[in-house]
Amino acid sequence: MSTTTQLLIRKDDLSSTRVRTTEDAALAEGQVRLRIDQFALTSNNITYAAFGESMNYWQFFPTGEEGWGCIPVWGFASVVQSLHPGVAVGERLYGYVPMASSVVLAPERLSPARFADGTPHRTGLPPVYNQYFRCTRDPLYTSDSEDLQALLRPLFITSWLIDDFFDDNNFFGARPGIALLSSASSKTAYGTAFQMHQRPGIEVVGLTSAANKAFCQSLGCYHRVLVYEELDQVATDMPCVYVDFAGNGELRRAIHTRFSQLRHDCVIGGTHVEQLAPAGTAKELPGPRAAFFFAPAQIKKRTEEWGAEGFGQRMVQAWQSFLAKVARPATPWLTAEHHDGAEAVQAAYAQVLSGRGDPRIGHILSLSR
Repeated sequence: MSTTTQLLIRKDDLSSTRVRTTEDAALAEGQVRLRIDQFALTSNNITYAAFGESMNYWQFFPTGEEGWGCIPVWGFASVVQSLHPGVAVGERLYGYVPMASSVVLAPERLSPARFADGTPHRTGLPPVYNQYFRCTRDPLYTSDSEDLQALLRPLFITSWLIDDFFDDNNFFGARPGIALLSSASSKTAYGTAFQMHQRPGIEVVGLTSAANKAFCQSLGCYHRVLVYEELDQVATDMPCVYVDFAGNGELRRAIHTRFSQLRHDCVIGGTHVEQLAPAGTAKELPGPRAAFFFAPAQIKKRTEEWGAEGFGQRMVQAWQSFLAKVARPATPWLTAEHHDGAEAVQAAYAQVLSGRGDPRIGHILSLSR
């Protein structure tokens, strides 16, 4: 009898974890079992946990245990059992998986390039997270860049959509003007900066900790990088937008209070878990109400406007341009570090949760090795 190992997270205390191993149930007709070969763990996954209840992230891979959740991650998996005629044992896939050694899916809407998971509890969740890409026909896949794909692909797609959302809305009247990005060393932030840096009339200002300032400056995608305490170096009357990757309530208050021409406050994530302040608690602040960015909504809008093929072509072109920068041999932006086994996975999770890691290191985890 095969078994599955999972890392469980206490929903009301993200620092509390435990490893659970259970016997696998037999597959039903139409199901497949994937061995999860490796997955990335980034601050984006911490955001999934921080907003797990309000944005239904805990619902993707329910644990069956009250108070305990399994964080969704992005990674690569291999089909090890199949009772579905359209999916062969040995096939390699990329997609949304639990922090576990295996997962069971119910493939539906199959095409040569992808399929969707039709497991009943996932049918009401955003479809973009239920897609599994077949590596042999995936336009973004290359076998020599799996680590960077797992680490950056979902984050960069979000970054690309954030930039497109702002451009689509003419930066809410802040062009010419400034885009302030918090948690500037995070992968989603610098992916967004990479895109926005190409927009005429926009000065991209990264806000970060003193420890990460030099790293952010070295990337070359920010026009200016400031430590949080240096916010007073930005003119108060410049039209600006705020893209919040940190979720820091005090920083939000400072920005709303300081900038009289703040045109939009866009909430992306919550990497500063210890200072997390949901947008709804900031109702009394001057300026625009903080608003969550929901990537699937922008995907739906652009797919309707550009068509699925046009959307895909634009995304592939942007991804390839970004990947070329990130993977420059002489000065790479990111280096993958592998963590295999339950103990190593727990330790890596604790490090990413603390937010004290080296931003040049990306964590690739496996519970199946």
